[in-house]
This record gives sequence, structure tokens and C-alpha cells, in this order.
Amino acid sequence: MGTDDKARNVGEDLSGKAKEAAGKVTDDERLEAEGRGEQVSADMKQAGEKVKDAFKE
Repeated sequence: MGTDDKARNVGEDLSGKAKEAAGKVTDDERLEAEGRGEQVSADMKQAGEKVKDAFKE
């Protein structure tokens, strides 16, 4: 996994966690769901990068 890709995925995950937390605090279900979606997206990207790395070895 490239360092840039990893950093971008971590950033997206943290952004998603922040949105989810903000949504919970403000009782905004849409923002909360958007945050969870970003986290899932980041997790999927990380999994894809790990698969690519496994085939490179």
C-alpha cells in the first residue's frame, strides 16, 4: 500500500468518525449516516490496497 493512499484512507476514516460524532451530538441522522459511509468507504479502500499488496509479494 502506498504511503499516500494509506494516509488518504486514514484521513477519510477520521473525517467519517468526526462527521458521525457531530451527527450524534446534533441529532442529525443524515450527517451521522454520511460519516458511517465514509468510514466504510475507507475500510473498503484499505482492504483493496492490502489485496493488491499481497499479490505484489
